[in-house]
Amino acid sequence: MSNDTSNTLNDDSHSPVTAILWDFGGVFTSSPFEAFNTLEERLGAPKDFIRQTNAINPDINAWAKFESNSVSLEEFDVLFAEESEARGHRIPGKEVIAMLSGSLRPRMVEVLKLCKQHYRVACITNNVKAGEGPGMARGKEKADAVAQVMKLFDLVVESSVEGVRKPNPEIYKIACDRLNVHCSQAIFLDDLGINLKPAKALGMQTIKVVSQDQAIDDLSALTGLTFP
Repeated sequence: MSNDTSNTLNDDSHSPVTAILWDFGGVFTSSPFEAFNTLEERLGAPKDFIRQTNAINPDINAWAKFESNSVSLEEFDVLFAEESEARGHRIPGKEVIAMLSGSLRPRMVEVLKLCKQHYRVACITNNVKAGEGPGMARGKEKADAVAQVMKLFDLVVESSVEGVRKPNPEIYKIACDRLNVHCSQAIFLDDLGINLKPAKALGMQTIKVVSQDQAIDDLSALTGLTFP
């Protein structure tokens, strides 16, 4: 995860939309960055310290290695602690991972259900082998709820399974190839601008999820669908 900005809505001329691709954390759940801020406050680190640590060497740092399944949880625990300590506050990686699972956004789930009636739908998620399932949920009740959402997708593409992570263009191509759609026929929603840029470069229409209501309004504008 890293800090970046991007256009909230890209509405250039494109092929007819046949698929909608979604990030999971920060789109269907509350932002993990809010949880990170809680951990930072508890440990006496500056606000957004974890997010900023993850933005340093984003292709080869501890977070990148863990999301692409190049290191184990135990290895990540140490690597992230060393990276954060070098910046002035030692935070074990396991404590960061424990904060990942956000709360589900019921309205966004209902939007997904409606979109599924008209389009192919897929999830592209940068995740780690921690928690339960692609959504990295913790606790049986939350894990069961996330599992029900995951069943709605026609396809789920996980960085920890593929060994490649957003923003690598390959993971978007994997999703489109498996859905049998061209990238220019897809809309992609993510809460990080850095993940939207390669999708846009591949021809996708993109929506940056700043808030749930804003994202739903933008999706309505692109699809013409009316959401509850």
